Amino acid sequence: MSMRRMHPVPVIAGLALAALTVSLGNWQMSRADEKRELQKQIEAGAAAQPVSISAGARVHDWMPVELAGRWQVEASIFLDNRVQDGRVGYHVLTPIELGHGAGWVLVNRGWIAAGATRNMLPEVPAPQDGAAVIGAVRVPEAAPFTLAAQAGEGALWQYIDLAQYREWSGLPVHDWIVQQTSPTADGLVRDWPRPDAGIDRHRGYALQWYSFAGLSLALTGFYAFRTLKPHAA
Repeated sequence: MSMRRMHPVPVIAGLALAALTVSLGNWQMSRADEKRELQKQIEAGAAAQPVSISAGARVHDWMPVELAGRWQVEASIFLDNRVQDGRVGYHVLTPIELGHGAGWVLVNRGWIAAGATRNMLPEVPAPQDGAAVIGAVRVPEAAPFTLAAQAGEGALWQYIDLAQYREWSGLPVHDWIVQQTSPTADGLVRDWPRPDAGIDRHRGYALQWYSFAGLSLALTGFYAFRTLKPHAA
């Protein structure tokens, strides 16, 4: 009876692959936990009463707030290529100066359809100064990959870049915006979709990685068993 010599490289490679896939599975599970916390935050914000913004107030994403102040319609911008029910249009954002030194906030007032020509932006009724507006705090996402040199040109923008907006408008807006939810008679659509947390998707990816880890360990063990099993000389 004799035993074959076992080469360590396949065993090391199999164990390394198992460790890697387990690590990737753990990362996906941590992402699922983060998304679960985000979902709780969104649901808590939807159920909470809006609060008025005061000077130095601390806010967080999806926090419901109530705003009132002086609007500066001349500094409004239009976010291009926003789709609502299959129709292309714009999101209209207008800055408001809050009272009691609470600063400037850029408010996403809602969606409006594009006109017959893309050369002219649609007319939007001006909001009423002093009227209360309710919405949710949103922190703009990082700038997407684009070939454009800047986020916007004039009043037409491709995405929100608050640093560029401050430079363009001269207004010291906060590092967050408010997504208006309260109705007003301006014809804008405020049917904001709830974000897909993707919890089940991350769990599914984690299960795939754990399955790969199990398969790698099984194949490595099978190789070691076959190699170390005594054979007739």
